[in-house]
Amino acid sequence: MAQHFLLSAKARTLSLAKVYRMGEDAAYGVFCDMRWPETDGEPVCPKCGCCDAYHIKTRRKFKCVACYHQYSVTSGTIFASRKLSFTDLLAAIVIFVNGAKGISALQASRDLDVQYKTAFVLFHKLREAMAREFGERKLNGVVEIDGGYFGGYVKPENRKEDRKDRRLSYNRSGKRQCVVIMRERKGRSLPFVVANEGDAVPYVRDHVGTLATICADEGTGWDALHAGWDTKRVNHSVAFKDKGVCTNQAESYFSRLRRMETGTHHHIAGAYLNAYANECAWREDMRRVDNGSQAMTLTGAAMATGNSRQWAGYWQR
Repeated sequence: MAQHFLLSAKARTLSLAKVYRMGEDAAYGVFCDMRWPETDGEPVCPKCGCCDAYHIKTRRKFKCVACYHQYSVTSGTIFASRKLSFTDLLAAIVIFVNGAKGISALQASRDLDVQYKTAFVLFHKLREAMAREFGERKLNGVVEIDGGYFGGYVKPENRKEDRKDRRLSYNRSGKRQCVVIMRERKGRSLPFVVANEGDAVPYVRDHVGTLATICADEGTGWDALHAGWDTKRVNHSVAFKDKGVCTNQAESYFSRLRRMETGTHHHIAGAYLNAYANECAWREDMRRVDNGSQAMTLTGAAMATGNSRQWAGYWQR
C-alpha cells in the first residue's frame, strides 16, 4: 500500500526548529525576498517606486533617495505596525500551515507566548491573504458543486415531550448559513457563503466557464444550472457515484471544514464563516504541497496584500 503524502519526508521541508535556528536576520531576509521578489529582496519605495534607498540598520528601515519617504519591509502590508519579531512572525505562519485541519488561536497563543487577541487577529490576517487567490478565479473542465449548512445550533429541550424536530427548516435557527463549494476535478476550489443552496447560481454564472461540465446532487437549488451548462446529477439516496457522476471532491472539502469547526475551533461565528471557508479551500488546493512551500506561498501572499481595513486595530475598534 502506498504511503500517504503527509507521512512522507517530502511533506516536511520546514520546521519550527529550523525557523528558530535561522535567527532574526535570516527571517528578516525571507520577508524582504517575499516583499520584493523582482529585485531579489532589495527595497523598492512604495510611494514613488524608486529602487535606491538609504539603509537605516538600527531600526530595519529604509529612506528613499528620491522622495525621502521612510518605510520598512512590512509597510503597506497586512503586517504593518507589527510588534512581533520576524522570527516569531515566520514561526506563526509555519504553525498555521502545519495544521491540516486548521489551528486554534488559543493553541497558537500558547506556542508563541502571545495574547489570544494577537494570535486571533494574526490568523485572520493570514486568511485575508489567502482569500486574494479566489477573487477572480474561473473554473473549467469538470466542476463539482455542493452545499453544506453551518451554524444555527438549536439546543434541544430537557424533556422529550418538549423537543422539536430540528431537521425541519422552521425549527432551525435563523443564523444558519450555507457554504457552497465548487471544485475542479484534480484542480482548484472556490467557496461562497449564501443563505440557501439555490442562491449560489449567480456565483456559478460568474465563475464557471460555459464549456464546463457541472456535477451536482439532486437538490432542487441546482435545477437552474441545466439552462447554461452540461449538468449531470447524482441521486445520493441511491448511490454516491453513478456512471462517473459524483460530488466526492466537494464532500472531501466539507469533511475537512466540519472537522475544523467541531474539532479545532468548536464554534465559528457567522460573520467569519467566509474566512474559514476560504482557508479550508486553500488547504484543500495545497494538500499535496510540502509545508515549506505552503509557508513561502502564504508569506508571499501576505506581503502582497495591502493593509487590512477589517483587522488593523480590530481590538481597539
